[in-house]
Amino acid sequence: MRRNLDQSGLTALVDRPGVSRAFAALDEPGAETRLIGGCVRDALLGIAAADIDLATTLLPEAVLARARAAGLKAVPTGIEHGTITLIIGDGPIEVTTLREDVETDGRHAVVRFGGDFARDAERRDFTVNALSLGRDGRLHDTVGGLADLEAGRVRFIGDPATRIREDALRILRFFRFHARFGSGTPDPEALAACVAARDSLRRLSRERIRDEFLKLLMATGGPTMVVTLSATGLLQRITGGVGELGRLERAARADLPPVMRLAALAVGARHDADRLRDRLRLSNQEHGQLTAYADVLAALHDRATIDESAARSLAAEHGLTPLTETLAILAGEPRPHVTDGTRQALLTLRGEGGPPTFPLAGADLVAAGIPPGPTIGRALAAARRLWLERGCPSGPEARAGLLDHALDHARAPQ
Repeated sequence: MRRNLDQSGLTALVDRPGVSRAFAALDEPGAETRLIGGCVRDALLGIAAADIDLATTLLPEAVLARARAAGLKAVPTGIEHGTITLIIGDGPIEVTTLREDVETDGRHAVVRFGGDFARDAERRDFTVNALSLGRDGRLHDTVGGLADLEAGRVRFIGDPATRIREDALRILRFFRFHARFGSGTPDPEALAACVAARDSLRRLSRERIRDEFLKLLMATGGPTMVVTLSATGLLQRITGGVGELGRLERAARADLPPVMRLAALAVGARHDADRLRDRLRLSNQEHGQLTAYADVLAALHDRATIDESAARSLAAEHGLTPLTETLAILAGEPRPHVTDGTRQALLTLRGEGGPPTFPLAGADLVAAGIPPGPTIGRALAAARRLWLERGCPSGPEARAGLLDHALDHARAPQ
């Protein structure tokens, strides 16, 4: 089924205040500047692009000079690659001088500056990313990107194997772009080239793989494309394990954040979280989210049902967010069964600002005559275990009972 493209979006893009100012600043006889890539694609899809890119025949030094002469802040963020960032009121705009590839090794490209938009388009990855738009509103398409966008087809420009040899990350980008913009089955030629080049993923930095894979997991069609990754053996090369595809689908339906989608897909125990940390160079915070998920899975493993009391205890022990996200991922599996009352109890906790809080502290035992020292820690731990077993009761009576239990434990012979 062909999609209808929003031609009015192109006009709106050209008329954006920052874009208009950039065009005016870079206007020079004999030179040409165009909007390029994702922002043009998104405008045709009715999406307000967050990132604006311009391509120009002007050399980087000329871009700097003309922008500053027009009163714009210009930062040489990648001048060796021909990129200058203009800081304009409604957001930064990247301006890159047209380039031609001289040499590539799958990770880096040696380029030279050029003046031909058609040749610049040929060095890009996918046809839908090679559209350009002039200041006059004219759309330029030299590689068939417009027809592909209408058809929901993601296709490499030229020979797929050649494009992948230039940058192996394009394997993952193909899956992500199809998940976001494609419809139906992936382009067979592109898919075959990605599978054939799967060993080249080893040459990529773990950080680049991580960033691209998490973006894929967040795409609308991400779970479907992960099924394809799994069927072709590519998923195991990314995560180092098999995938829980049903759990990923439920995580996506619950609109969980990317790291939790990764957890749903690839974590069954703590050692999986450790493996993913190493393979994908996850941050400490991201690793913590995966281990929290693994710990909740372990706590739920032998439970047939989660009642209100258990929900309060689990939230207090593991955190309300890890618990609710894990239950969303497990929803529909035979166990544990979550009652309606339990769901309401979790909503109530959310409204109260978080899980129940243990009502005792060391100062309470000191005030009751227990001298400071390790005895207090052991007594509080015993009282906390009892509190969790009882479903985290609150109120003065519950607190008094817990204090008595702690004091009895502290005063008992060790």
